[in-house]
Amino acid sequence: MAIRDLSVLLSVILIVIMLIIPLPPAMLDFLIIINISLALIIILVAMNTKEPLQFSIFPTLLLLVTLFRLGLNVSTTRSILGNAEAGNVIDTFGSFVVGGNALVGFVVFLILIIIQFIVITKGAERVSEVGARFTLDAMPGKQMSIDADLNAGMISDTEAKARREKIEKEADFYGSMDGASKFVKGDAIAGIVIVIINMIFGLVIGMMQQGMDLATAASTYTLLTVGDGLVSQIPALLISTATGIVVTRAGSSEGNLGTDITQQLFAYPKMLYVAGGTILLLGIITPISYVVTFPIAALLLFGGFHLSKMEKKAIETEQQEEEDEPEDEMKSPESVVNLLQIDPIEFEFGYGLIPLADANQGGDLLDRVVMIRRQLALELGMVVPVIRIRDNIQLQPNEYVIKIKGNEIAKGELLLDHYMAMSPGVDDDSIVGIETFEPAFGLPALWIGEDMKEQAELSGYTVVDPPSVVSTHLTEIVKKHAHELLGRQETKQLVDHLKESYPTLVEDVTPNPLTTGEIQKVLTNLLKENVSIRNLPVIFETLADYGVMTKDMDLITEYVRQSLSRQISKQYATPGEPMYVVTLSGAVEKALADSVQQTEHGNFLSMDPNHSQKIIENISIEMERLSQMGQVPILLCSPAVRMYVRQLIERYIPNVPVLSYNELEPDIEVQSVGVVNLD
Repeated sequence: MAIRDLSVLLSVILIVIMLIIPLPPAMLDFLIIINISLALIIILVAMNTKEPLQFSIFPTLLLLVTLFRLGLNVSTTRSILGNAEAGNVIDTFGSFVVGGNALVGFVVFLILIIIQFIVITKGAERVSEVGARFTLDAMPGKQMSIDADLNAGMISDTEAKARREKIEKEADFYGSMDGASKFVKGDAIAGIVIVIINMIFGLVIGMMQQGMDLATAASTYTLLTVGDGLVSQIPALLISTATGIVVTRAGSSEGNLGTDITQQLFAYPKMLYVAGGTILLLGIITPISYVVTFPIAALLLFGGFHLSKMEKKAIETEQQEEEDEPEDEMKSPESVVNLLQIDPIEFEFGYGLIPLADANQGGDLLDRVVMIRRQLALELGMVVPVIRIRDNIQLQPNEYVIKIKGNEIAKGELLLDHYMAMSPGVDDDSIVGIETFEPAFGLPALWIGEDMKEQAELSGYTVVDPPSVVSTHLTEIVKKHAHELLGRQETKQLVDHLKESYPTLVEDVTPNPLTTGEIQKVLTNLLKENVSIRNLPVIFETLADYGVMTKDMDLITEYVRQSLSRQISKQYATPGEPMYVVTLSGAVEKALADSVQQTEHGNFLSMDPNHSQKIIENISIEMERLSQMGQVPILLCSPAVRMYVRQLIERYIPNVPVLSYNELEPDIEVQSVGVVNLD
């Protein structure tokens, strides 16, 4: 056990001993001086802390110091009443400090008690109580602010974690201070009671047991009691003051108490002129001696002059730095480099949509973006980059734009005081509004007012508010372009994360036989077809098996898809219902297989344009017919041609999922509702 830990334990044991065993006067002197020293150290530390959490142990320390002081009161009371003495320190305070006048000492003691109990302790208790309440009430808002800063890229995950921990510690600290301030209040009450008991029973013991007359007993025991009271209340007053300093430091700056006082009290030099002139007039027009007023007035006027000179110099220096700064920035190569930075995802909006992102106006877009990133992490298995949110005065007031790597991908328009209503299929003529299109899926919709919202819901319309519209649009855009957001650096992060749990598996895949770039190629192929890469262990197992056999990443992707058959089947099959698909005829599959060209850089499809155009048209017709039946259009083909079919149609009908027979689980019932032919 460390020496410092042992010393604290011994101190607590000493307090218990003081409550039980009588101590000699010399020992009491030693402990009383320690008590005064502790009080001085505590108030000096409280004055030099920059924020309350730097003295977070103060509530517990306050309890121990209060208990120590009460233990001293018990020991000194035992010594005063039992032996009519309590050591040199108490005797000195009783005779020298108050001049041997018991009445004067008692009055001084009462004043100290009043100052501590009514002024300092009461105020500190109230500040602690209000601080604890306000800190707890502000916690949700602070947490949201941290999430917003994290989402906007202003802070890192580590900084966000540290700020959350600080908020939790602040709440715990102010809650503890609220309770600890009650110790100080109880200590002040106990001091009054102990003094009264010592005086009354000192007189009784002195006259009845010690044989003193009334005057001698009153003088002896009153001086000792007052000395004991002063010895205990002076440290108590220091501790109470330290309590008030700690709990009122919430609004201070980064400096200690001395720095804050000097900076803020003398922040306005002209006020020193006013104060100096007022004191000077008091010495001139009143009988107050100029010997007292003139030096103080001169000091204030000189201080105002000196501070004004320093303030003027600081302003000139700051202006000079501002003038030099643009030139330095233009010469600095780093300033040009910073301009090359492109954000992966940007969301820009016109000034009319500012309430959407302003928390002070009830906007919750930042919180929604945080939830979007979490949702996509679960769905896609990748960490979506930070989404930059900013206003753009070049846009129309109600317009917004979504950019991927600096390029505009999608745009939309919102009416904040309306709701978007989407028809269930049968329009209700009584529902009127501004015609528009739902931006995420392109469905026809109406912007309706608040007065028509309830009627539209009763008519079966899907009614959503503007924040939900833009959140859905943003989610779909990010999902659609997720493969563009997964670069080598992001792939490396995923690999490093997997390595923490599966080190052997990762070592079998990278850096040999597959590089990070080759792994990225497989993962982007999966994301491009809306296949989640969250199950990285299964993906890497397949990469380890086939990475040594071929360097064709498209072919390896097909093997990975077959390994993820359970996941893909669950993604497209409805439990308890057959999967309705469109298949390719044997002639089409043969034509595709015969058109595959093999090169040293991989295989690609080289088909006659007329044949390929005909196949695409027939697939589109069959998919449209399947959609009209109310089914999700799915194209099913053999594993040998699946990736070539996908390459053929991805430019024209990219939203149609192309599956192979090996990607479906055996227990899934498949019903073919159409066949694609060459004719």
